Amino acid sequence: MRLFLLSLGILLLDQASKIMAQQQLIRMERVEIIENIFYLTYVENPGAAFGILPYRTSLFIIVTLVVVAFILYYLLHLPARYHLMRLGLALQLAGALGNLIDRVRIGYVIDFIQVSIWPVFNLADAAIVVGIIFFIFSFWRKEICLSEEV
Repeated sequence: MRLFLLSLGILLLDQASKIMAQQQLIRMERVEIIENIFYLTYVENPGAAFGILPYRTSLFIIVTLVVVAFILYYLLHLPARYHLMRLGLALQLAGALGNLIDRVRIGYVIDFIQVSIWPVFNLADAAIVVGIIFFIFSFWRKEICLSEEV
């Protein structure tokens, strides 16, 4: 239950931050927060990561719904002892739902965080990336533990 509350909290924070960015920033405006490092840049992304496959909104909605179904299945069936893996899935769930809401509501994803030369992203994207890192690290640790037991 705590993981679903965490996902909900991240989802609400993501949506609130996107609404604020939409209301406070002008499209493609770049506001420097930390000199040469951190900016707020409002971008309407009609594609996937890095803007690939633009305007394939229906495809992204379908793929996201399938991914969300898999995440929910594993969150509900993965034993509680897999803490890091379950946390990674909860983060991925929040991120996937955050960007899904954008696609359904307005047809594109709102991005506004820019770090140095990295492409503009949002909190949902960050949650997905961190969730994937936790998930992969959990697999890696499990493999090490299994190989040491043999």
